[in-house]
Amino acid sequence: MGDNARGALLALVSFGVFATHDVVIKVLGSGYSPVQLIFFSVTLAFPLALVMIIGDPEPGTLRPRHPWWVALRTAAGFLTATSAFYAFSQLPLAQVYALIFATPLLITVLAIPVLGETVGIHRWAAVLVGLAGVLVVLRPGQTELSLGHLAALGVAIGGSTASIVVRKIGHDERPVVLLLYPMIANFVLMGAALAFVYKPMPISDFGLMALIAVLGWIGGRIMVAAYSTGEAVVVAPMQYSQIIWATAYGALFFDELPDGATILGTGIIIASGIYIVLREGRGGRSAHRPVSQTRLRWETGSAPRASVLKRFLRPGRFRQE
Repeated sequence: MGDNARGALLALVSFGVFATHDVVIKVLGSGYSPVQLIFFSVTLAFPLALVMIIGDPEPGTLRPRHPWWVALRTAAGFLTATSAFYAFSQLPLAQVYALIFATPLLITVLAIPVLGETVGIHRWAAVLVGLAGVLVVLRPGQTELSLGHLAALGVAIGGSTASIVVRKIGHDERPVVLLLYPMIANFVLMGAALAFVYKPMPISDFGLMALIAVLGWIGGRIMVAAYSTGEAVVVAPMQYSQIIWATAYGALFFDELPDGATILGTGIIIASGIYIVLREGRGGRSAHRPVSQTRLRWETGSAPRASVLKRFLRPGRFRQE
């Protein structure tokens, strides 16, 4: 088996782990506020983060070198986590993933002002087609749009913003800074709101909270291995395998089956995303490759981004997300 095949296989396993992670969130989301879930998932993730911080060989302080960019990345991470926990509790898994899959489209657009990326007519066409796919999933005027749909779009907006910011400042900022600030923000803000929504949790549910942190960590480690083994242009499209997991898990645990519009719209979004990755992968087509070189996974605060994790595990070899 070649390196690309191994990388693709590892990515499939990673996104399978992440899909399981999301199922646990959906199970708990039926009984608890996203505020409570995020607070405890971040709290339980701190010991894992501490292990990484102790092993960080890079000298320096926790003061950001680019405070405004770090603040934007932190706000985007907070928006993404809050939106994701809420969306999974309100919508079918497949529908949430379909809207989150718009993230590469938004990254392509944001890369123009933030990274100075030049986007040609082919990628612009792919973005427009992908956004049409989003409209097919949402069906405005035919179905009632809810806060859950808005939250799922918030995941795509927050995730793409966080990814672009890390691509912008990842050369300069210590990974510990990129790791800690979003976690601290989620911990403090959710902790302040916890008194208004807290419900006692039995030990079984608390165990599921711990499982969220562990699955997020394991998924991130496997994703690092995938990108270290195979080419990004091969590994990146594997994220779309999550729709298969979502369909299977939805049918098995939640009696959910995607309707025809969701399937059609998801197919359009996936096709446009893969096309963008392939265009970036062709020599001379993209200066920064913002989509194919980004570890496309929304943030919960329960584990570090794969890009940050990779910089801890292989210091000196990783200089971009």
